[in-house]
Amino acid sequence: MIVAELSKRIKAEGFEHFGFVGLTRPLSLSIYRQWLNDGCHGDMKYLEEHLPLKETPQMLMPQVRSAIVVTVPYFPAEKPNHRLANARSALYAQLPDYHTWFAERLEKLREALLEQFSGEEFLCYTDSKPVPERDLGVRAGLGWIGKNGCLIAPKKGSLFFIGEIYTTLDIPEEAPQVPDHCGTCDRCIRACPTQAIRDNRTLDARLCISYWTIESKTAPPENLRAQFGDWFFGCDICQTVCPWNEKVFGKNSMQALSAKTTSTNLEEDLRWCLTSSHREIEENLRNFPLLRARGRGLKRNALIVIANLQMRNLTPEVKEIAESVPLLRDLALWTLDQLKSS
Repeated sequence: MIVAELSKRIKAEGFEHFGFVGLTRPLSLSIYRQWLNDGCHGDMKYLEEHLPLKETPQMLMPQVRSAIVVTVPYFPAEKPNHRLANARSALYAQLPDYHTWFAERLEKLREALLEQFSGEEFLCYTDSKPVPERDLGVRAGLGWIGKNGCLIAPKKGSLFFIGEIYTTLDIPEEAPQVPDHCGTCDRCIRACPTQAIRDNRTLDARLCISYWTIESKTAPPENLRAQFGDWFFGCDICQTVCPWNEKVFGKNSMQALSAKTTSTNLEEDLRWCLTSSHREIEENLRNFPLLRARGRGLKRNALIVIANLQMRNLTPEVKEIAESVPLLRDLALWTLDQLKSS
């Protein structure tokens, strides 16, 4: 009965893909521990600190018993209206920052649930909190973990955000888990430019384009830079080559997303990035995920794209960075070398 009531309310708030799960020990905990021990999290030390909270969700909410897991698609999306719109970015980053609008949708659902289930508690989470969301998604029957490490749903693909509402409600029913449908396919593994995908369905962040262009505060190793191609912020290759996303969104659509940047306005966008102050960049990109990398990180990313695409018209701007930004000097000099040598 409670599942039917919850489902009706969740649908009324506009969520179509959701499930329920009891908050017990995560299925993937041993894999996560090994991933940390192997150093695959790079410099993201907070992931080590989050381990106890993921293992024991009651540390976040003492009386919690269950989780409501929902997803929201982020593709297709309109082209963003900021000054770096022509730079190749991960699909999710083309929308305003989901930490804001998705959290607002979850909060609205939470308020509705509080009204319906008086005396119970509900707490919303997006991936900004230490929640094992893909593990919860699997156990809630929303999909399986693909070889690229993403949660994949048979009728939804993998291009969606995952959110959770922890609750004191005891939700008795759990959906059967979705079988693994990757089979012998290894397209994502073969397509990854830096070979970041490991054989246990995890990624080595130290080899991942998304890590180096979003999370890292330093420049990537020289041996990886050329493999970044034209990726300015994040990377979607392991998802756009996936047959399940082709099935949901169309093969031609996914193949087009895998193609290199062809926009004639990219040069002007990167020139703006290199010549703007950090404040100007942050003001222009306010409410967009690209700000995760901050101004210096975006300038770093621009230097790598300029080198890989041989954008010699931007040589003066790169020289200025080499002369005026000490933290980016070595990378800018490397970019200038690449522009001279090809």
